[in-house]
Amino acid sequence: MKNPQDHTGAQRAEQRYRARELGVPLGRFRPGKWNAITDVEGVLVGHSTIIRGAGPLRRGKGPIRTGVTAILPNEQNVFEQRLIGGGFVLNGAGEVSGMTQLIEWGLVETPIFLTNTLSVGQVSDAAVQWMVDQFPGIGGEHDVLIPLVGECDDSWLNDVAGRHVLADNVLEALHTATSGPVAEGSVGGGTGMICCDFKAGIGTSSRKLPPALGGYTVGVLVMSNFGHMRDLRIAGFPVGPVLEQKYRELPKRSASSGSIIAVLATDAPLNSHQLGRVSKRVALGIGRAGSIAAHGSGEIILAFSRGNEIPRTTRKMIYHMKVLLDQRLNPVYEAAIEATEEAILNSLCMARDMAGANDNFAPALPLARTKELLDRWRLKPREKPPLSKPPPPAPPRPADRVQEPADPPTVAEAAPSAVRGAEGMPVPLQPHPGDE
Repeated sequence: MKNPQDHTGAQRAEQRYRARELGVPLGRFRPGKWNAITDVEGVLVGHSTIIRGAGPLRRGKGPIRTGVTAILPNEQNVFEQRLIGGGFVLNGAGEVSGMTQLIEWGLVETPIFLTNTLSVGQVSDAAVQWMVDQFPGIGGEHDVLIPLVGECDDSWLNDVAGRHVLADNVLEALHTATSGPVAEGSVGGGTGMICCDFKAGIGTSSRKLPPALGGYTVGVLVMSNFGHMRDLRIAGFPVGPVLEQKYRELPKRSASSGSIIAVLATDAPLNSHQLGRVSKRVALGIGRAGSIAAHGSGEIILAFSRGNEIPRTTRKMIYHMKVLLDQRLNPVYEAAIEATEEAILNSLCMARDMAGANDNFAPALPLARTKELLDRWRLKPREKPPLSKPPPPAPPRPADRVQEPADPPTVAEAAPSAVRGAEGMPVPLQPHPGDE
């Protein structure tokens, strides 16, 4: 297969860096220390990556471009100290096993795994075995469980029908899960994933709210695998349509519309319904990057809060929860949108080009060219359109005319007040200058 303008070698040598270094604004809130979902205390992430073989597809033999990613929401103890969870399905041409129970109970009690479509069963089986080994009372003293396993289709690059993700890979992802920086791009479950016809995979980002807005942390991790090159937007700029001209001769994935699974974590004390509402804003962040939630694409979001831990066994009758007031949710919404958009862009920026099954090729996003475009658009001065004709002069007012009082504003026009608050608050909280 010929690659356009023989760009392969040049891109392999191109240094990769995260989206923030493209120099465009990606929201108003600052990221956390690692700019990752692991900025939420207690959240761990691990990967197992499988890359073997090249050339024609031979089912069961390869080439293999796949893996599994594990997110531990509460370190090693999410079964005994469960977390409040929620979710949202923007488009359901995909799967997260265990999500029905998550929505019903509003609880997360297993790690969250990301892998390819046909490996959900193997990953779920291995996760069950790991948890039974950790907590022998499952199925006896305790009730049974359903692991949360999300999937995307990596068949463009991977021998997906070969089902090469094994129990050892799941254990590797669990045992290597740590806090701190998270590997991105073609790693773990994202190894064979493509976004907007560029190589993508795993990406993550976070936002730290200023103290005036609660000081909470919101982190998002995505496995991005959606869209066409013409869809791609970066900070609102139409990067994809411009780059598409260079890659128009390159064969692209056509049989699959792809998908994205997003996982949001926060230390804000939210209930399950609120986490479902926050998950809907994650969908807005996915749209910012260019997704149209195509008919054959699955856009599924899971969310959990570290603000409360629900004990599995207790002698008490009542558990007291902390819950953030609904009126204080707007900054969390905004942080979720910002972190999601940046996580998707990080999955693109950190991935390198990859050839896979049948020599299908997914190019890496050309960072130098992308930055050049963004710099040009960002620095271009805005010209004011000339007026077609000058506005007519105001009619003279008689000096002795007494001005009649204006009609009082209608309810819809009235500014928020102690009587009519925008969201039940007389004055919405605002961060002090320099807190953001």
